Amino acid sequence: MSIKLNVIERPKADYKGGPSSLCPGCGHDQISNVIIQACWENGIEPHRIAKMSGIGCSSKTPAYFLGQSHGFNTVHGRMPSVTTGANMINKNLVYLGVSGDGDSASIGIGQFIHAIRRNLNMVYIIENNGVYGLTKGQYSATVEIGSKKRKGMPNEKPPIDLCKLAINVGCGFVARSFSGSKKQLTALLKAALSHKGMAVIDIISPCVTFANNDESYRSYGYVKDNGEELHGVDYIHHFEPIAEVDIPEGEFEDVELFDGSVLRLETIGQSYDYTDPTEALAALHNAEKEKKHITGLLHHSNEMQTADEDQKLVDTPLSDLSDDLMRPSREKHAAMMARFLA
Repeated sequence: MSIKLNVIERPKADYKGGPSSLCPGCGHDQISNVIIQACWENGIEPHRIAKMSGIGCSSKTPAYFLGQSHGFNTVHGRMPSVTTGANMINKNLVYLGVSGDGDSASIGIGQFIHAIRRNLNMVYIIENNGVYGLTKGQYSATVEIGSKKRKGMPNEKPPIDLCKLAINVGCGFVARSFSGSKKQLTALLKAALSHKGMAVIDIISPCVTFANNDESYRSYGYVKDNGEELHGVDYIHHFEPIAEVDIPEGEFEDVELFDGSVLRLETIGQSYDYTDPTEALAALHNAEKEKKHITGLLHHSNEMQTADEDQKLVDTPLSDLSDDLMRPSREKHAAMMARFLA
């Protein structure tokens, strides 16, 4: 039996990592599998990828994919600034950041915003479950009002929608998906890896241990019964995949799941304009009012300069420049200082 190779003649095994230590059934593991698939299908050489993360269950996942890639696990909430520094030194790498809703919506929210403003050339994945899993189940800033876990009082604080925030700040690629929607998520990630500039993908990834109560909008049961697809439809059960469905634009289909429940999938037609940020914000707002999740490519634009273009970085990565090119001559240094003193 021959081993299937990608366009650069690499087997998928070259894109895998170590065994996962997350809870069985965790949505984060499905996301790791999608990352492996997307990078393999896009034909990116593993050593050209830099996988970055912060702190949290989500930030552990880079150990489970792309074992031959560069990697850096940063301090809690500081992944964007470390990635910025790495990007400025070597802009030729493909930067793939994995964060969580705690890492990005709380301690790291300022760094998240400014990375978008700079239009850092990276894919920013948020594995969003509305809960702090590593510290035993506190609510995160993205959890909806009224959510109640198995223990404790219902959440009374309004949630932060990271897709709304990214669109408002000017992000050129914003998408939302579900860890169980393998086909859609793979397509979105492949597109994000090809995007020039910051690409944010907010992925609803249910926590099977601390936030899988049926009342939670991010529980497995709630998402599968209240998902509304913008583009591309697919659904995968915990243990076995359900056959793919192909729903014509503007129509819907009820799909019976293994447990007997029904998932209504609707494909939005071409009338949705993902180039218009106001339409994306309106769609997110209406979905929140109707207590649904809309998924797919929410907004796309290539109008902003990327951070390396704005900084006018040379083609050769700074890490490869010789000392002669990195250090100005005495005369050039004196002329530069004279401009500041003028």
